[in-house]
Parts: sequence; C-alpha cells; structure tokens
Amino acid sequence: MPQAQAQGLPTATTGDITPEPVREGIDLIVNGERFRHTGDPLMPLLWYLRDVLRLTGTKPGGAHGEGGSDLVLVDGKAASAIKRPMARLAGTRVTTVEGLAGDDGRLHPLQQAFIDEDAIGCGYCTAGWLIAGVDLLARKPKPTDEDIDQLPNLCRCGCQTRVRRAIKRAAGVQA
Repeated sequence: MPQAQAQGLPTATTGDITPEPVREGIDLIVNGERFRHTGDPLMPLLWYLRDVLRLTGTKPGGAHGEGGSDLVLVDGKAASAIKRPMARLAGTRVTTVEGLAGDDGRLHPLQQAFIDEDAIGCGYCTAGWLIAGVDLLARKPKPTDEDIDQLPNLCRCGCQTRVRRAIKRAAGVQA
C-alpha cells in the first residue's frame, strides 16, 4: 500500500483532491518577474520586497521615506517603497537595486560608476542613491551639480562628493 494511502492522505487515484481556486490578488512585475500579492492590500511595498520576496537591497529609512534609502523604480520613476501600499501597484513594473543589472549580469553604468568612484561608504544608502541616480539620468542625461543636489538621498558617511562624480561618470558613459 502506498504511504499516502496508509496515512489517509488524498491521492490522485482516489479522486479526493480538489484544487483551490486561484486567489484574488494584486499582480505586479518585480525585476522582470511576475508576482501576485494575496495579503493585506495596505502593506507597504518595502515590506513586501524585504519580507516576502527577500529583496533586501531596499532599506527602511524612516516611517515617512526620508533619506531615500527606500527608493525603487515604479514604472521607471523613482518612488518611496514605504509610502506605496500594495493596493496602488496593480499592473505596475517595480525595479529594485537587485534588478538594475542586465539579464547578462552586466552592471548598470551607474552601478559600475559607483564602483569606479568608490562611492560606497557603509552601503546602507547606496541602493537608494543608485535608484535616484538612474531616475535622474533618465530625466536629465547630463545632470548638473544642482540636479544631483536635489535628490532626496542622505548619506551619513559623507560620500556625496563621490556619488556626484559617479552620477556624472555614468552620464558620460550613457551619452
């Protein structure tokens, strides 16, 4: 006797298996992969990314998204993941820092520029700077110092000068 029958578990041959209907949910694409969130629609995107998908590059920077460490791209534009409830994300494309590199593993030009300019201090704010920088470069291919200074990111390690150089380096590569 098969072990499943001996334990009284349903088997395909007994016909006792009834599939559950597909759960209602919020469908979105994260880093090119489709996901369905079936939990609390008010859950902030940040906690979905970190706790459910285990994408921990995006960091909490405060309850209100100050500091920019929680930035992701939503449909190509920088957005605070702590301020964005899952209910507002149906049908969107979300890109986290883990999704910036190409499918072939090649780093985004800004990621490479951060390495080249040593623009990484402790690393806590780096993901947010990268997302904000990618958004800025998409809007302004040749950003000025003023443009970069308007980014919402904070770095307590003092890497802002190297971040500025990295963003300008990436702008030169993309041009």
